[in-house]
Amino acid sequence: MPTLFDKLWQLHRVAEAGDGYDLIAIDRLLLHERTGGVALKSLAEAGHRVRDLARVFAVMDHIVSFRAGRGRDEARSPGGEAFITETRAMAKAAGLHLIDTDDAAQGIVHVVAPELGIALPGLTLACPDSHTCSLGALGALAWGIGSSDAEHAMATGTLRLKKPRQMRVTVTHRLAPGVTAKDLALHLIAKHGAGGGQRMALEFAGEGVAALEVEGRLTLCNMAVEFAAFTALIAPDAKTLAYVAGRPFGPGPEHMAGAEALWAGLATDEGAAFDAEIVIDARDVRPQVSWGTSPEQTAALGESVPAGADARALAYMGLKAGEAIRGLKIGGAFIGSCTNGRISDLEAAAAVLKGRRVAPGVRAVCVPGSQAVRREAAARGIDRIFIDAGFEWGEPGCAMCFYAGGETFPAGTRVMSSTNRNFEGRQGPGVRTHLASPAVVAASAVAGHICTPADILAAEGVG
Repeated sequence: MPTLFDKLWQLHRVAEAGDGYDLIAIDRLLLHERTGGVALKSLAEAGHRVRDLARVFAVMDHIVSFRAGRGRDEARSPGGEAFITETRAMAKAAGLHLIDTDDAAQGIVHVVAPELGIALPGLTLACPDSHTCSLGALGALAWGIGSSDAEHAMATGTLRLKKPRQMRVTVTHRLAPGVTAKDLALHLIAKHGAGGGQRMALEFAGEGVAALEVEGRLTLCNMAVEFAAFTALIAPDAKTLAYVAGRPFGPGPEHMAGAEALWAGLATDEGAAFDAEIVIDARDVRPQVSWGTSPEQTAALGESVPAGADARALAYMGLKAGEAIRGLKIGGAFIGSCTNGRISDLEAAAAVLKGRRVAPGVRAVCVPGSQAVRREAAARGIDRIFIDAGFEWGEPGCAMCFYAGGETFPAGTRVMSSTNRNFEGRQGPGVRTHLASPAVVAASAVAGHICTPADILAAEGVG
């Protein structure tokens, strides 16, 4: 009996490529300015052209400035303008679909791809970015590649891959109110380790996953690479079909019935076998916060840094084993990224921030994941809530998710972040990153220390 992954693999398998590898057709390739210009230039210098221009999209997101009113070529890192201008020039010369810095559709590649219908159920997508696995939330087969693979995919429309083993993570029951897909992902990684995915193709399933809205599923699949999975998948359902309907690069009305008929078969058959199985009871998941320098170094809020914790991580984070995580004083807060920069993420944070102010001494920054998210936030007054609370309100891009030189938080600052990685120096030299959901980041920004929204209400005598 085939799994969802088996079906997607077989649909795109062109031929056997020798040594246990297959040649897999790539439906859509995504580029960004940090490596896209390099790949396009190398392809041109080798005398090759892009095989199918309609399948390749270049998006400006990684090093664009997040400052409001940014210039067309303005980067957030010294010398970053060269990456923007070269990618723009090479994409235009090749005739690709370019989503430029001043495009109304601009944003983080893994946010705009679902918004625009570039990512759809049943497609294969590749991008020189490890969080491409996010797009598996729609029932697509999507994974991160290197620049040389991007060149190969542009020239041939295929990639040579060895089929990975498969894992299923079944989430029974539903997450409690106030517990999010981000908490579920961090809980999984904390319980089974940052290497727990073993480079397998991971399918999320069960009542707890079906109950998530599509944006929550995108967050869950986004974090699969932090679990060392090759990719992540969720079978498309009625929520998925409603989400993708009418998207600019999706099927037109005349093709939608046929597409939906195809997508209806994109599910794991009953009785299909996986190489590994994990079962999580959603009732056991509580709001999470990382304490160390890997997503696996995470605990539920209310717990302490564990005994026997890694000494290097403790030294970098300025913590001690047994120390309470709740109540740690913070100096920074960041909401955004391909993990948690969508409108539902901003909405959850705004519910906490409304009528409140960021604590003195805390620098708080929100960068919407795309221009579409930014516009919707403005239309609904969410931007005003952030600004009135004391948050900086930025222009879409990867922003403070990773340090690329230039502006960041001062060394030693403890920062609550809705991003996906808390490695040493990830947000800047010496910056101490704590991963959490947007609502927990917002609550901590208001309190000036790590806490939950419920803690804010309790302090105010509510509830």
